[in-house]
Amino acid sequence: MAVCARLCGVGPSRGCRRRQQRRGPAETAAADSEPDTDPEEERIEAGAGALCGVGGGGSAGPSPPPRCSLLELPPELLVEIFASLPGTDLPNLAQVCTKFRRILHTDTIWRRRCREEYGVCENLRKLEITGVSCRDVYAKLLHRYRHILGLWQPDIGPYGGLLNVVVDGLFIIGWMYLPPHDPHVDDPMRFKPLFRIHLMERKSATVECMYGHRGPHNGHIQIVKKDEFSTKCNQTDHHRMSGGRQEEFRTWLREEWGRTLEDIFHEHMQELILMKFIYTSQYDNCLTYRRIYLPPSHPDDLIQPGLFKGTYGSHGLEIVMLSFHGRWARATKITGDPNIPAGQQTVEIDLMHRIQLPDVENLRNFNELSRVVLEVREQVRQEQQQQQQKDGPEDGEGCGRQSPREPQRSPAQPSAGPPTQKGSEPGDGGAAAAEEQTAQCGQGQPFVLPMGVSSRNEDYPRTCRMCFYGTGLIAGHGFTSPERTPGVFILFDDNRFGFIWLELKSFSLYSRVQATFRNADAPSPQAFEEMLKNIQALTS
Repeated sequence: MAVCARLCGVGPSRGCRRRQQRRGPAETAAADSEPDTDPEEERIEAGAGALCGVGGGGSAGPSPPPRCSLLELPPELLVEIFASLPGTDLPNLAQVCTKFRRILHTDTIWRRRCREEYGVCENLRKLEITGVSCRDVYAKLLHRYRHILGLWQPDIGPYGGLLNVVVDGLFIIGWMYLPPHDPHVDDPMRFKPLFRIHLMERKSATVECMYGHRGPHNGHIQIVKKDEFSTKCNQTDHHRMSGGRQEEFRTWLREEWGRTLEDIFHEHMQELILMKFIYTSQYDNCLTYRRIYLPPSHPDDLIQPGLFKGTYGSHGLEIVMLSFHGRWARATKITGDPNIPAGQQTVEIDLMHRIQLPDVENLRNFNELSRVVLEVREQVRQEQQQQQQKDGPEDGEGCGRQSPREPQRSPAQPSAGPPTQKGSEPGDGGAAAAEEQTAQCGQGQPFVLPMGVSSRNEDYPRTCRMCFYGTGLIAGHGFTSPERTPGVFILFDDNRFGFIWLELKSFSLYSRVQATFRNADAPSPQAFEEMLKNIQALTS
């Protein structure tokens, strides 16, 4: 601001025009006789002279270069200059002088800031009909609610959720993303608006609740603290239906599951659905949201990290976030259920322990797959014990990363005898080595679920790229007695993977969420790790 003030000649420098006008002749003469030795002011004035094409290229001349003031520039040039500055700096610039303040009322400046900072591509000239200026849109809507833009997880007990708040035209809209209907994991995500904010008059922005079937109605948004805000509906009667709770439940069931209660024959599944409706209905008037980020990516990642839809038995489809952490890959629940709530790490994959599946005929035998996995688990335990004896308890995070395409040779394997095929694990054979070479060539390894393993979706891929040892989190109702049990992580392609839960004899298929989320990138890897810890701590 001091720079602008000195350039325009209206600031607190010794050459301030207004001060010179107020001085008497004696004071002016005394001031002129004082040596001006401020190096910063001399540097600024010299730079201004160079910009205006005076000063002889910086060489010493017989007389000092004349001052070049921003006030002498034409208004249209000042508009162009001011429009290129961040909108947050413009209010301070308006305090410099009356001319700047008058120019900053030009809508062209604020129209450009709305477009470049918030992506508003609408024809903002239409606002003139309603008496709302682009400056009002920027200051009272976009800038005021900028802190709620991004990706959020609602606090709905164990169920969680996924909300993306974006600028949509001249609105700020909170879109709730829902998984497709069970068990169609490859279908696109569903979404519906929960609230919207818009500027209808010059006084302030209007917040409207979009929940229910009776149209938008009055709502309220409060920014609780950094990375947390809450919404409240002021007219909850708009959420009720004329047919009472039964009609509300039937409508919710069609939207949530795409079916009626009569279509669901499994009694346990009916209980879970009814329980979710009763629980989530308590949050239809007030919700708190906590910020989440999409996981950062690295060139060495097995696949692109991100959000995936997965099958979870009677609980239906849920959303998980796949992220990579050194030698580990983890799937964290964004939506959850009464057994494993949102925020918990549902699957953890050890990228240092590749599993070579048996051939297709032997893979159909569950006992054969179980034998292979349990041998790898024992191998992992021995390695952990050796590491603890050598360096102390292993935290799993400090291990150096090794490419999953070049798995670490097991220390438990005997050194005598012929060398083992690189990347092989218990259960290998000549056929297994040939299958791995086929997978590396991009043709994939044949895959089939073992007999007795249940799956909500029988339309799973019949070839896979590679498999790794992993553990899955299971617990009783209410997240009681949680424990990690062994399983197999199967990578099918860049957008799909699966997990076989040995103890449950169950298979979960995951498919990538293809939706694009705005303002969702983590500012740093450390911020992402801290976010994961926070959402897990809330449900632990």
